[in-house]
Amino acid sequence: MKKRLYIAIAALLMCGFTQMAEAKSRNAHAEAHKQQLAAAKNIGLDKTTITRMVEEDIAARESVKAISAETDELLNDLLTEARSHIGKKYVWASKGPNTFDCSGFSSYVYRQFGYSLSPCSRTQFTQGEKVDKKDLRKGDLVFFQGRSGTGGVGHVGIVVDVDDNGNFSFIHASIKKGVTITSGSEAYYAKRFLGGKRVIE
Repeated sequence: MKKRLYIAIAALLMCGFTQMAEAKSRNAHAEAHKQQLAAAKNIGLDKTTITRMVEEDIAARESVKAISAETDELLNDLLTEARSHIGKKYVWASKGPNTFDCSGFSSYVYRQFGYSLSPCSRTQFTQGEKVDKKDLRKGDLVFFQGRSGTGGVGHVGIVVDVDDNGNFSFIHASIKKGVTITSGSEAYYAKRFLGGKRVIE
């Protein structure tokens, strides 16, 4: 009888200890969660901080494209000069001002504002600062493969404008149309696009 009583008491004690251990484990688990949540807030994962971080990121991206009023005026004048030649005929190796080839046109327009560009599109591609397509702005040079669609640089133009989606239009001396404005999204040019260069900061 005493033996059974001892066994029952031992079983109760063990059950009590097990429940205490489980409760302690649950409490430790809950405490760990609290610490994780606190750490997450400390590294900026609360809604207010995330919103602020997004706003700062957007502002930083927009500041990359931001230009001074003086540069903006210069680029507008450059594009006014470029547009003044719309309709002039394409003639291979012609550097203007009455007829142009593509690189002759871009070098002529820039030269009117004191910028010296090579009259060769391949060499122009080595001048200025490289610009990703998503960061293009008016006045940047854009380069394309030649008519074969293979190999290196064969054509160049000057960006006229860029929309919020990164689609751009450019002015250039086209073989068929002479000096004209074309969309960079046009299939012929989109598949031949090689990159952009910025000459005017």
